[in-house]
Amino acid sequence: MLDRVVRWARKRSPWLLHYNSGGCNGCDIELLDLLTPRYDAEQLGILKEASPRHADLLICTGPVTLKSREPLLRIYAQMPEPKWVVALGSCACSGSVFRDCYHVMGGIDRLLPVARYIPGCPCRPEATAAALKDLLESL
Repeated sequence: MLDRVVRWARKRSPWLLHYNSGGCNGCDIELLDLLTPRYDAEQLGILKEASPRHADLLICTGPVTLKSREPLLRIYAQMPEPKWVVALGSCACSGSVFRDCYHVMGGIDRLLPVARYIPGCPCRPEATAAALKDLLESL
């Protein structure tokens, strides 16, 4: 019974933490647009959290750079279990136009286990909402 209540609560109130690992900020703007009253992500229970110790979802934008590698690993380690990572945008999914740069490792999946990929440059808020809803239903 307790497990059922915990699963219900996780589905109804995911808190997300946003991390930009070195992209152009286009996906950041679209993610913040999702949190405005126009798209109303709070109807899914999604809240933006500033602390990794309270977040369930880590939404990463931009490719993994050598400079952002350690902070990203530290943030992921601070998140409580269960935790999920979402790669938002083409850069986070594959490295995109920055793939062959000397300081870029590639997509987020080179460093962390990714639960959902949301491609696009920049990806639309509707696509982000649909992917987050799909992730919450799969819990």
